[in-house]
Amino acid sequence: MTHMAPVILEQPPLLAVRPPETVSMRTRDGVRLDADLYRPDGVGPWPALLLRLACGRRTAMTSHYAHPRWYAARGYVVVVQDVRGRGTSEGRFRPFEAEREDGADAVAWAASLPGSNGTVGMYGSGYAGMAQLLALAERPAALRAVVPALAGWDVFTDWATEGGAFRLADAMDWALRCAGESARRLEDGAAYRALLEAIRSLPLDDEIPSRPRVLRDYARHCHYDDWLTTPGPGASWDELSPRPALSGGVGEVSVLQIGGWYDPRLTGTLAAHEALTAGSDGTVRLLVGPWDRHGVARAPRTDKSHGDDRAPSDVPSFDSLQLGWFERFLKGEMNGAERGGPIRLFDILERRWRDLPALPPAAQPLHLSSDGLATRRGGALRDDAPDEAFLDVLVHDPRDPVPTVGGHAVPDAGPRDRAAVDARPDVAVYDTAPLTAPLTLSGLAALEIWVEADAPSFDVSAVLSAVLPDGRVLPLSQGHARVEPGGEQRPMPVALRALCATLPAGSALRLSLAGSCFPAYPVNPGTGAEPGETRLVDAQPITLLIHGGGARPSRLLLPA
Repeated sequence: MTHMAPVILEQPPLLAVRPPETVSMRTRDGVRLDADLYRPDGVGPWPALLLRLACGRRTAMTSHYAHPRWYAARGYVVVVQDVRGRGTSEGRFRPFEAEREDGADAVAWAASLPGSNGTVGMYGSGYAGMAQLLALAERPAALRAVVPALAGWDVFTDWATEGGAFRLADAMDWALRCAGESARRLEDGAAYRALLEAIRSLPLDDEIPSRPRVLRDYARHCHYDDWLTTPGPGASWDELSPRPALSGGVGEVSVLQIGGWYDPRLTGTLAAHEALTAGSDGTVRLLVGPWDRHGVARAPRTDKSHGDDRAPSDVPSFDSLQLGWFERFLKGEMNGAERGGPIRLFDILERRWRDLPALPPAAQPLHLSSDGLATRRGGALRDDAPDEAFLDVLVHDPRDPVPTVGGHAVPDAGPRDRAAVDARPDVAVYDTAPLTAPLTLSGLAALEIWVEADAPSFDVSAVLSAVLPDGRVLPLSQGHARVEPGGEQRPMPVALRALCATLPAGSALRLSLAGSCFPAYPVNPGTGAEPGETRLVDAQPITLLIHGGGARPSRLLLPA
């Protein structure tokens, strides 16, 4: 089996689809929400599929999914709804604030629409994925199946920050898009033009890079200032997140989560799977493939002659995955859509699927070793801890920060070759010896590092990569941590993302360490000042001291 798509022995004939209708509902507090309705032109009733969007219902999220007509032709009533304050729906849009109650109201309404048989499934990616999870918390009676994709679990740790650092490029890009839609609704032409220009080229070289003028001028149009300045975690973030809302479980709803190796919210997706599995009476499955945040499948080949970053032919579409899920749990078709293990992972180097009962923990150590020149000729990763203590020194220069290249970090996510970045003098690298046989790493990873700096605050960016025989360096996992004044831990834990990859014989495993990863995260000025208050001119060089061996063994922990 190569994927979780169903086995369809006989494809029923496609149905004609009626012209779309615009329909409206009222939420429990009286706000009108508008939707487009797509119905089969035939004898029903059919299950309803609900897609609730913050990006405008007229797009129907065709960037990720087939058009709703495709689903309607296969026997579904499809409802594509503008969430509160988006598109033509009434109200003010504040991310995630109303999706729990509004989502439950929309489910009940969709179940009552003409042609519906009273059962509802939900789908959608990103914000629309989180909207499904929040609606689940209300336990709407008609909801039977959900397929959240690339969604996350906690707004603070999956959308706003990572490892204590603000998700600069990702959060800024989405805030600009939200502000642009608000300006369009208000017919504020000047604001819309300025915001659209900023979307096309993020204003990261502003005097205050984390709070550029365009977002200061049009702060009224979006949530960005709130996210940038609200400390967390805490109650204000919990009120927005599925994590606390679903602490009581999801009942009998069947959940298929789709995660992506190159999606910024993967760690939250994995946490959601663990929590939902423990608190569900329905079927819960997780599939993680080589998708980025846009739903684009990317997987490199270990043989460079075949080209890089090509969409694998054996990766199913979101549509085939969720159609099989809905056929099974909304129509009762015994198509095997739930077959395989609770977790199915795509091996990005071997380009095959692997089934697991659970994610193996980060337990197998590799110790950092060096002669003090890891930023020049590289250090080593070895099974045993070195008896002799060592010290590597790297200097972070804010005028030329280490750039974001590959992995899950926006804006350059994907299986990018980072060999040129690793050759910089402000990056320390540690390699294993070349492998004599293939090595499969599938599960969780972590880093425990003894590090200090000559500044009150500093960042540590860690990337775990495969060094292929042809010289390419392809990221497999990544972690970022910001140390605030007084927040040092010895050793310092850096959470790395889960991975699934089989390194071929002749390749090596590499850990790369740096003091920045810009513009995925703001450049740390070293002062402890908040990103929204830090000017370009305020940032100072920071010297990082990386210790290892002896009484301070820095080590990488790989899946057992």
